[in-house]
Amino acid sequence: MNAGICDTLNSQLGGLYSCAPVNGYQRIRTPFLYPDGDVIDVFVDAHDPLTVSDMGETLRWLRMRSLSNKRSPKQEKMIQDICMTHGLEFYKGQLNARVQNGSNLAETVMRVAQGSLRVADLWFTMRTRSVESVNDEVSTFFDEVGVSYQRGQKTPGRSGKIWTPDFHTRTPEKSSLIYVLSTGSKAAAKGVVEHVHTAWFDLSAIQRSEGIQLVSLFDDTLDVWTESDFRLMEELSMVARWSNRDEFAEMIGAKAA
Repeated sequence: MNAGICDTLNSQLGGLYSCAPVNGYQRIRTPFLYPDGDVIDVFVDAHDPLTVSDMGETLRWLRMRSLSNKRSPKQEKMIQDICMTHGLEFYKGQLNARVQNGSNLAETVMRVAQGSLRVADLWFTMRTRSVESVNDEVSTFFDEVGVSYQRGQKTPGRSGKIWTPDFHTRTPEKSSLIYVLSTGSKAAAKGVVEHVHTAWFDLSAIQRSEGIQLVSLFDDTLDVWTESDFRLMEELSMVARWSNRDEFAEMIGAKAA
């Protein structure tokens, strides 16, 4: 039966998905990614009824990158809405879908994977408030030093994924894409760094082809970052600290306020 599941999925989904037995389940490795670049896996339980589940991995991923282990009523409602949209059951932290008679197994796998992606994207809404506050300060700073900028410009990476750096600045000397790394939680800091690092890797070609420099601006007003965080970002981008605005201004080709 398990071999039949993999054969069915391979014929219906093709090479973008892979299937392998893990702890009594068939693990389906999907082409979808969590915001930090980790691969989204779903699992097929071959017992009757045939069930596809994320086995709680999405909520575990989200919890590890959140300020609190508890979800707000608004977040709970958003998860329920996502499950309703994709025809999923939310049970004990798992996203599940049963393969009914006449249903397409591959289609069910797709629905669970897409639901996992949508739920994981709630991470962006959970960190928006603190990031937007810092981004407003950065906008004011650009106005003070006379830097032309655009917020939230959608930029395609070489993978085809669309990224949204926080700022695109332009000065007579330099053009810069800037991500602002901000969080009030040490637990969430790793996820922020991994997400931006993945974005810069995907956008690295634009640095070579268009001469746009990549800048990671750390909000270091709270002590949540480690030296390894700074070193990781230095692999693919220039690193600035919000506490040193003169250096940041010079980095992007502006005069300090």
